[in-house]
Amino acid sequence: MQAKDFLSVDQLAPEELIGLITLALELKRNPRSMAHALAGRAIALVFEKPSLRTRVSFEMAAQQLGGHCLYLSPAEVGLGQRESTADIGRVLSRYVDALVARTFFHRDVEILAKSCPVPVINGLSDRSHPCQILADLLTIQERFGKLDGLNLAYVGDGNNVARSLMEASPLARFHLRVASPVGYEPDLSGVAASDTFVQVVHDPFEAVAGAHVIYTDAWFSMGQEAEREARAAVFPPYQVTAALVRHARPDAIVLHCLPAHRGEEITDEVIEGPQSAVFDQAENRLHAQKALLIDLMAPESVG
Repeated sequence: MQAKDFLSVDQLAPEELIGLITLALELKRNPRSMAHALAGRAIALVFEKPSLRTRVSFEMAAQQLGGHCLYLSPAEVGLGQRESTADIGRVLSRYVDALVARTFFHRDVEILAKSCPVPVINGLSDRSHPCQILADLLTIQERFGKLDGLNLAYVGDGNNVARSLMEASPLARFHLRVASPVGYEPDLSGVAASDTFVQVVHDPFEAVAGAHVIYTDAWFSMGQEAEREARAAVFPPYQVTAALVRHARPDAIVLHCLPAHRGEEITDEVIEGPQSAVFDQAENRLHAQKALLIDLMAPESVG
């Protein structure tokens, strides 16, 4: 990596992660305070997967900071197909000041980072979803006034979101219990989180007991459609229902990174209920993205 990149949560020091959340809170409270921080800067959005929140939040974040985004679809780029991923990165870095990559495979994000002298941001890969976790932690910080010492329960597929939460846990010092079916637990390889902060269980009710936050995600992601039938037979006990939420703290909030498959991983009653913070969480992608862009591209604007 030749520039300061953001590929995964665990590359941050604890003070860097908390600093990003603090800056995002400031930007949310004073949205015009850094309106020219990215003046004249351009960001390429290199997307293999379609997106609502990632694309719009980055485009609006750049615009509100005085910058500009250029969206490049799979048909226009074709990572590793029309030309090598490294060559794409080397070319784009001659035109723009940063790249946001949303890819099927994490190795493509790493190749772009190695080939680009400009910052590369992981907008999503099969291994990690670090930008989402910034918005999640911002939402939790808003609701509880802190992260340190809180109890989070993640219920469902041990996917990229679960892994990124595990990476964030020891940095922000919250306790995380992940409940997944046998065979669908998160990949622990390379995760530095200790047993002090992270526990993997199979019982969702055990996971949510005493939780401040209940988090879930889709049972299958883009690219896993062939597994839908098999997963549909395994995951129903991990649905976030009102009954499951009642086993958490009375003031617990429910998060989902969206899109939600209502009636599968979460019920309408919960996502539309009073403990849902799902749409605040979605909004916070914008503010978290603004903080990240400033940190990577215009750190001199802070303070």
